[in-house]
Amino acid sequence: MPNNPVLVIGASRGIGAELVRQYLADGQMVHATVRDPAEPGELAGLDGDLVLHRLDVRDPDEITELAQSVDDLAVIIHNAGINRAPRAEIMEVNAVAPIRVIEAMLAAGTLRPEGVIAIMTSQMGARRDRTGSLGDYGDSKEALNLEFRNRADDWRGRGALAIVVHPGWVRTDMGGSSAPLSVEESATGVRDLIANLTPEQHGRFWTWDGREHPW
Repeated sequence: MPNNPVLVIGASRGIGAELVRQYLADGQMVHATVRDPAEPGELAGLDGDLVLHRLDVRDPDEITELAQSVDDLAVIIHNAGINRAPRAEIMEVNAVAPIRVIEAMLAAGTLRPEGVIAIMTSQMGARRDRTGSLGDYGDSKEALNLEFRNRADDWRGRGALAIVVHPGWVRTDMGGSSAPLSVEESATGVRDLIANLTPEQHGRFWTWDGREHPW
């Protein structure tokens, strides 16, 4: 199997950790970011070609260091996000940081031509016909979606296939124990979506199971 290196940003637990597990099980090289590599959470003890990187997505110096530490990536998945914090922090981590990180990766030339960028968003950020606030978390994802759409054409011109993905309502610390999807189901669906992505799907909003989601 050809090695198609993957970078998972926000990988210490939940969907991010499961994506790492699955890519490693397929024999891929995986770069994974955690706040502290000495405390890698669910990544501890995993077998395979795994490289851990320190990253707080709010820290410009750590973003720059990451961008200088990886190259020839086939896939970048930005999974880092929070929902229990002051509004300003939620907006910084969920809406501002993903764009900042991806811009740094592209500027450093870390992604192969036609490589995939998948940014985790949420259906809670889909405005559709609603007005007013969607709550701090929903507002942050709406802002992320809007900025993604503003930059999608530029990213395509720089050789990337980029999408935003709703991973489903998943049984994680964030999703809660009553969520209908397991992390295994969500991660498998996200990987299938990425593996079969076409240029026509660039710049659009997709669900974990391959359905297009309205903005």
